[in-house]
Amino acid sequence: MTDEKSSSLDIFGVKPIADSISKTTTATLDGASAFLSRICLPAAEEFGLLLQDKVRVWRAKNALKVVAVAQERLPKSKDELHAHPRLVSSVLEHGSWSDEAELQEMWGGLLASSCTKDGRDDSNVIFVHLLSHLTGLQARIITYSCEKCMKEANTQGLIVAKDPLYIEIELLKSIAMSDDIHRIDRELDNLRGLELINSGIEFNVGRAEIAPTALALNLYVRSQGSHASTTEFFGVKTAAQPA
Repeated sequence: MTDEKSSSLDIFGVKPIADSISKTTTATLDGASAFLSRICLPAAEEFGLLLQDKVRVWRAKNALKVVAVAQERLPKSKDELHAHPRLVSSVLEHGSWSDEAELQEMWGGLLASSCTKDGRDDSNVIFVHLLSHLTGLQARIITYSCEKCMKEANTQGLIVAKDPLYIEIELLKSIAMSDDIHRIDRELDNLRGLELINSGIEFNVGRAEIAPTALALNLYVRSQGSHASTTEFFGVKTAAQPA
């Protein structure tokens, strides 16, 4: 196998396996290498670079966009702010794999909200986990739902969507930037499985209910670069204590 093809396989973590396989399977491995090169979009044959180098360049460009968003959203402070290495590493690792603008914006905001005076706060770990499971379509729906829903807070300051958020199917398609209603239905099911929305498409009435959960509202706030509570961020007054 040529060095170039060997390198192209290496980014998928199979080079050690390839090296141990009998030479009689070289043709098969060469075919697999060519296939991986062909289906990996950022590794399209340009400038004569190796597959591994192309993917690295593609990821580096995505990571730079994430960092640029973080720089823009980092709160002004007289103190130097720091982020836990675990969070910086996780945000760049996951964020660099996405070229969706909506997700890059959220990853950048999450990196900004990870910065604190002592750099020891790792509370954004749960949001890294959630965001790493979202598609660009889902990110657009979550952003819309968190911005448009009516909100209320209890006496402890915990905030939730006050009412259901119903939207017509055509508006849902516009928000999702997709006409594939089957995909949108699957994506909403997945958001419900992640406990980021409570409902989904109501086919009998031709509408969808996409009110965000408290978890989704918290994810939205952190992905905007804010470390404030949801009550403070949305300016929602805490309910009066019972008499």
